[in-house]
Amino acid sequence: MFSGLSPLVIEDVVDEGERIVVRARTPHGTAVCPMCGVQSGRVHGYHLRTVTDVPVDGRQVVLRVRVRRLVCPTHGCQQTFREQTPGILERYQRRTHRLSQQVKAVVTELAGRAGARLLAALTMGLSRHTALRALLRIPLPTARTPRVIGVDDFALRRRHRYATVIIDAETHDRIDVLPDRAADTLEAWLREHPGIEVVCRDGSATYAQAIRRALPDAVQVADRWHLWHNLCEAALSEVKAHSTCWAAVLDAPVYDGPRAQTTLHRWHQVHHLLDQGVGLLECARRLQLALNTVKRYARADRPERILRVPKYRPSLVDPYREHLRTRRAEDPAVPVAHLYDQIKALGFTGCLNLLHKYINQGRADADRSHISPRRLARMILTRPATLTPDHRDLLARLTAACPEMTELAAAVGRFAVLLTPHAGNTDRLSRWIDQVRTVDLPHLHAFTRGLDRDRDAVNAALTLPYSNSPTEGVNTKTKRIARQMHGRAGFTLLRHRILLG
Repeated sequence: MFSGLSPLVIEDVVDEGERIVVRARTPHGTAVCPMCGVQSGRVHGYHLRTVTDVPVDGRQVVLRVRVRRLVCPTHGCQQTFREQTPGILERYQRRTHRLSQQVKAVVTELAGRAGARLLAALTMGLSRHTALRALLRIPLPTARTPRVIGVDDFALRRRHRYATVIIDAETHDRIDVLPDRAADTLEAWLREHPGIEVVCRDGSATYAQAIRRALPDAVQVADRWHLWHNLCEAALSEVKAHSTCWAAVLDAPVYDGPRAQTTLHRWHQVHHLLDQGVGLLECARRLQLALNTVKRYARADRPERILRVPKYRPSLVDPYREHLRTRRAEDPAVPVAHLYDQIKALGFTGCLNLLHKYINQGRADADRSHISPRRLARMILTRPATLTPDHRDLLARLTAACPEMTELAAAVGRFAVLLTPHAGNTDRLSRWIDQVRTVDLPHLHAFTRGLDRDRDAVNAALTLPYSNSPTEGVNTKTKRIARQMHGRAGFTLLRHRILLG
């Protein structure tokens, strides 16, 4: 039961009901002077220390140890010193070493309030402030300079404050956490840690600038996931721009109401100003539109590419579509309230307003539910082997709607092959960019211009095995830590928990 106290001489064990008191003493012999290291066995006096040990049977264990104060025989050294028992009693501590280790294990995972609650349930009562002090006393891993690092930012307060985490991209160990994501902060850290050869990062221009200034010879590696994500966004924009093409294959209607008329009117306004030589920013000012909205209208060379198919999400009314179609065909003037009562009796759990909206959108009269641009883009971006035969047939029909959709599907497939690192991917990427620019796909053209702006890092991402995925994983765990502390922790505590891993 008390095997962890074997270096001590236990003299008595007293059961006091709610707690157990263990009386012990240090063994006779010599001890080492902490100042000069000379052995001494001459006793000057005795001292009683009271510390808490790990609980037994749900009861607190109090250890009362009689320790000796010894006289140092070295002339000129301190006169007396109190002997220590390494592994059991640490200097200035009121808990045994093994109890301190258990407390540290709990507070490392749960921090303040949650850690104090769990420790109280385990009969190791500590206040939340003591739990935090125990956490902050845990020494951090020794700092070292790795050869390959990963750099990424995470939100301390979303849209307001951000910090930077740096890890070893080869061993996935945390190296440091910086209080912001400014270029000067990262540059100063990089200058203090020479020897870094490769830096994995996302598409941040701020990080790229800091790395170029501090480590001009280091290889910057872009994140392949972000490359694919940017391509997905460009592909989705292209699918939306060609809604009139693939919607005709499904006989799906395109918006033709007041919203569509406003969209077409704005397209003509933007292109009228552009034909007169007015810049995008001035167009946005004159038309009182956002700059990104003006860019979206300017990128569409034809007004049809601005129109969209209706966004029909799954509805509670969908199972009763056939009943509604039948009743409306028999009696076109049937009140919506009567239809609501009928489907309510069939098990409909929605409200009357939902049924009104469903009918006004024309969904009750449609032959089939319309596929959304996002769903079609997801089918294009999915591995063909994982699609069902029906989805493959539907995808083939929709991508054959116009030459641009066919080229889009082919371009996505060719780029997906490049995401597997290979020494020849640099030349393949150049050929891919040249092929894309020969096709009328303006959103993919914008994607290629982004690749050219960071071409060296993109080439390294497609040829080297390094990735920023481990850093993203650390960010995911950091979000869990921040949620666990309800956003109340300061940067010092959060940094400590991140680096403890």
